[in-house]
Amino acid sequence: MKKVAIEYGDGFMNVEVPDSAVVYSMKTDHVDPKCAEDPEKEVKNALENPLGTKRIGDSVKPSDKVTICFPDRVKGGFHDKTHRKLSIPLILNELKEAGVSEKNIKFLNSTGLHRKNLKAEFEQYMPVDVVNRFWGERFINHDSSIEDEMVYCGEDEYGDYVDINRHAFEADFTILLGHCNGNPYGGYSGGYKMAATGLTSYKSIRCHHSPGSLYKKDFLPISGHSHFRHQLRAIGKKMEEKMGREFFTVDSVIDTQARIIKTFAGKIDDVEKATWPIAAQRTEVTLDEKEKFDVVVVGIPRNFHYGPGMGSNPIQFMQAIGAVVSRCSDILKKDGVVIAASICDGWFNDEWFPYGRELYGLLQNCNAPWELARYEDDIANRPEYIYKHRHAYAYHPFHGFSMAYFGGVALNNTRAVYVIGAKEPGYARGMGCITRATYEEAIKDAEKYVGKDPKIFVLPDYLSSNPVHFFLNK
Repeated sequence: MKKVAIEYGDGFMNVEVPDSAVVYSMKTDHVDPKCAEDPEKEVKNALENPLGTKRIGDSVKPSDKVTICFPDRVKGGFHDKTHRKLSIPLILNELKEAGVSEKNIKFLNSTGLHRKNLKAEFEQYMPVDVVNRFWGERFINHDSSIEDEMVYCGEDEYGDYVDINRHAFEADFTILLGHCNGNPYGGYSGGYKMAATGLTSYKSIRCHHSPGSLYKKDFLPISGHSHFRHQLRAIGKKMEEKMGREFFTVDSVIDTQARIIKTFAGKIDDVEKATWPIAAQRTEVTLDEKEKFDVVVVGIPRNFHYGPGMGSNPIQFMQAIGAVVSRCSDILKKDGVVIAASICDGWFNDEWFPYGRELYGLLQNCNAPWELARYEDDIANRPEYIYKHRHAYAYHPFHGFSMAYFGGVALNNTRAVYVIGAKEPGYARGMGCITRATYEEAIKDAEKYVGKDPKIFVLPDYLSSNPVHFFLNK
């Protein structure tokens, strides 16, 4: 037997697994592709050699209005060599050389349904001088809950509702900054995913972050060719059709520490074709295993990805378990189980996720997460929740539905999900999980699903890192 410390709440939980168990640590086992030796030069070269279109300076006139859309704090890192911090000054320089006045340039934090960011947060991940120079009406948090901020584009080829933030729509030239990174939703972030999830309202996002898309047979294993991904592309294409022009995108493939591996700029279709194969080198990990695992064991910290409370709020940590199943779908048996260590102590982080407790309560009236859909129109438009999203830096209430639905990915693709170490285990049971106090109790109980001596895969530090997708060596 061997001892493994897996993430748990604000610390770690020690579990003892058989010597035959495969342990994959993001800190010690994962090897990223080589980063760009000079990341600033890498971005500059991409801007000077755009794919499928002219460079920025040759595409704008001095009188043009330009909107630069960037991803929020959830993705992209905070160090001094991140994609945002290096790309934005270079883009501004190109615009300046083309004669575009700074007064005609806006920055749009493309949050989608995420919470607006505070100035202090912007200063952590954006160039500080840019934040201070543009702060005010030219530095904007996207707000999907304000009808006047959105422009309706009609329906796309799949009948999905399409709208777009008016600051992106009304500009003469719109630039998207994206991170091409492994994502449990449709393979990779960046590209059309940036536009379809960052610049739209919940009316559009509910078309794909929903049971009808997440539970399709082609959603797993993760693929850039699933119906879900086709929806994102169709929404982005509809935006471009309505605008009468294409987005100019600047996407960097980033590593586990958000360092730039490679950058491409230009037309989204061409940029996606260039970035995805490189991102796959970082994201797709082929294990030296021929047979699928019976059990995946994962540690869940309290604070990661969507923020504080991600690992204690039951709706949020269930989404995380769904993401683990999504990323491990090629290596986990369909009748396998997940054992997840979550502190689950009743802290929902009501400031960031104010709708969480009510949504959790409504889930108790449902036989399965997808039945929550009957409450969407009420909760997603509830004035008190919209007020907090608009003025108090909370997530949009529909975000909770999308999280709960993704938790259903875990329930649909495993025989059982165990939560161990929960301080208030009733919350985990209310999400459809089986609770046990310890790992030893959980693995013993799981024998009824996977038999004795199951094949076990352990992810001790997975969710606090930049997760990867696992595949068998077929």
